[in-house]
Amino acid sequence: MFPVNGVEEIEKNIYIMLSNTGTLFSKAIGVYTRKDLNHTSIAFDEQLFEMYSFGRKNKHNPFNGGFIREDATNGIFKSATCAIYQCRVNSQEYKQMRNKIRRMEQQKELYKYNLIGLFGLAMNIKIERAHAFFCSQFVATIMNECQSSKLQVAPCFVQPHHFEQLPSLKLMYKGQLQTYICTNRVNEKAFQNSAWEKYVYQMQA
Repeated sequence: MFPVNGVEEIEKNIYIMLSNTGTLFSKAIGVYTRKDLNHTSIAFDEQLFEMYSFGRKNKHNPFNGGFIREDATNGIFKSATCAIYQCRVNSQEYKQMRNKIRRMEQQKELYKYNLIGLFGLAMNIKIERAHAFFCSQFVATIMNECQSSKLQVAPCFVQPHHFEQLPSLKLMYKGQLQTYICTNRVNEKAFQNSAWEKYVYQMQA
């Protein structure tokens, strides 16, 4: 827990996922970064039901991109490898992150993928555009709502591997994404069924 004005405040968890989707675009970025994991997402639950990023809105059109809520079980993620990190924040920081994303989701048609910003990153030129982000820039912007997890690099220069260097992030899993999804969602379902069975038993006792 975090002390706030002498009072212990409940911690919340957020999750950062770095992934290799195997797309041509991801491979092209990898030529520059020389890293395997070149897509960044942020999630608010361990099972990755609620996960956000900037990427393609249509799986068949890599050039139509923007703010998206991602489905970890479909599309470009079906054969993806990943690294998933947990970050603990206080409830105020958590609320600020959620609110920022909700505002973006409500106005998602305004947001575009910052392809020009990627070229600026490659040339070490600061390019910031209103309502435009690439994936790691977006996640860094959201993370900046949390004082303990701010990156030392400006969001427009953040690459996925920079998140690996954050001491506030704890590596939870590395490997095939679908293996992680299958394991965690099955466990969640088993927990929910167990809780329901316990409730029914108590009602019948």
